[in-house]
This record gives sequence, structure tokens and C-alpha cells, in this order.
Amino acid sequence: MKSSRRRAREFALQALYQWQMSGNDLAAIEAHLVTVGGFDKADRELFDLLLRGAIKDSEALQALITTHLDRPYEELSPIERAVLLLAVFELKHHLAAPYKVVLNEAIELAKDYGGTDGHKYVNGVLDKLAVELRPGEIGK
Repeated sequence: MKSSRRRAREFALQALYQWQMSGNDLAAIEAHLVTVGGFDKADRELFDLLLRGAIKDSEALQALITTHLDRPYEELSPIERAVLLLAVFELKHHLAAPYKVVLNEAIELAKDYGGTDGHKYVNGVLDKLAVELRPGEIGK
């Protein structure tokens, strides 16, 4: 059984993927997702926070992510980009979620939806960003 928070992250990932690939606006993407089976079991508040926040802050988040990449941002798979946008947004703005939870959830999303070893790359980037964005929490 998936928790409502896990479902929220999965749907936010799907929405960010659609946003990147189709260029559709947020309203169209949300209108589609609410019709998908299981959406009613997602934590809607967390979904809204993650999706709207990641899109609104996407340029700043991309700038943070880019500093820790070994290749251009555009060369990442759309799933890796979406997972990183979600996780970095959550690390930066959703401090109620412990950084270990954010990293674990991102890695699981990358395993479930990404390429074979994409989760390892996501993990490496997020480890560096967690130190930068949550230094006090990591030191404990």
C-alpha cells in the first residue's frame, strides 16, 4: 500500500513530466490528473505544494541542480529532471519533510519511473544538494 504522500509525489512527478514534454499549462495538466485512477488517494495539499512550487521556482531550482551535474541539464532524462526538480524544491521549501525522507522518496521515484541506473545519479546529485540546502539537519 502506498501512502497518500507517496502518491502525491508520484502524481507530481507525472505532472512535471507532462509539463516538460507537452508544454501544457498547469490547469490542463491538473484537469487530466484528477481523472486518473488513484489520484483521490493522494495527499492533495502536498501534490499542489510540490507541483506548483517546482514549476514556479523551476529556473532557480534548475540553477541549483546544474551546479552539481557532470553534464548539461538538458542531457538528463525528463524523468531525472522531474525527480530532481521535485526533490530540490522539497529540500529547499518543505522543511517539514526530513531530508532523508526527501532523498529516499526521490530515489524510489527514479527507480520506479526512470532508467536502469538513473536513481544512482539522482542520489549523487541530491546528496550534494542536501548538504547545501539542509546543512543544520545533516550535521545532527
